[in-house]
Amino acid sequence: MSCSLRPVGLAQRARLERLTAATGLFRPEEVATAVELLTESVSGDDDYRFIGAYDGEELIGYACWGPTPGTRGTADLYWIVVDVARQGKGIGTTLLTDVERQLEAAGCRLVVVETSSRADYARTRAFYERRGYTRAATLPGYYEPGDDLVIYLKDLGHGVLARATA
Repeated sequence: MSCSLRPVGLAQRARLERLTAATGLFRPEEVATAVELLTESVSGDDDYRFIGAYDGEELIGYACWGPTPGTRGTADLYWIVVDVARQGKGIGTTLLTDVERQLEAAGCRLVVVETSSRADYARTRAFYERRGYTRAATLPGYYEPGDDLVIYLKDLGHGVLARATA
């Protein structure tokens, strides 16, 4: 499926909230956080950047990322959300590829993704693994008992991970 990529603005706030909630993966407070980060981004906070995938004028997915405080060249990928009815059609890959391209252009060397170990996140974990992300750590019971934090890393071509394991 083809889509166009462009910034997400306040006009898409309600749609972003609906898309995030409709995945069924996020608790209400997490959905509220996604909306809050969009508001901060649009208000000029460079800690959070958004790109949207659009079908015409309709927001059908988005990604949010930003520099990791206290690091040089590391970024956190906070969200990739795609309309449930359009998942599995390459939209998430298109968003991720664009985020990585922007990060590389900005001199970023390492991308960090945090996700859940819950069974309903299996597709999410597989998505990152298929795109070259390495499972770097698991923190047991991080989110709640039985729900571990799974941390993925991707080296953007600077040999960071190879040097770290040598």
